[in-house]
Amino acid sequence: MAKAARPNTGLAPLLGITMEREDAASRSSVTVRPDLLNPHGVLAGPVMYSLADFGMGAALYSRLGDSESCATIEIKMVYIATVTKGDVVCETRLVNKGRSVAVLESEVFNEGRLVAKALGTFAIFAVR
Repeated sequence: MAKAARPNTGLAPLLGITMEREDAASRSSVTVRPDLLNPHGVLAGPVMYSLADFGMGAALYSRLGDSESCATIEIKMVYIATVTKGDVVCETRLVNKGRSVAVLESEVFNEGRLVAKALGTFAIFAVR
């Protein structure tokens, strides 16, 4: 049975990130706004990283038991193209879930164009 989704609190609402979760997958998105651009007028890298990180957590959360939780170990992010406007969508899928570590991958799109890819590992641990 999938662990119930938690409320969207913290950084995600501040960035304007919305989330949809399925079994072992998620889709997160954000609309580019001026306050998310870096000094060069392009979407700041940490915004795309956050899409992947939140998306990976949501995809994994759907496969956790009630007594389990997770945390990011590391994420490798490859930025492919710049983003200046429009909607940015991150599609994430669970690659493998072991007893204590999970591997996930994300693809980030802007207006249908691939702009970043990410591969992440997450720790799985018992809730105390």
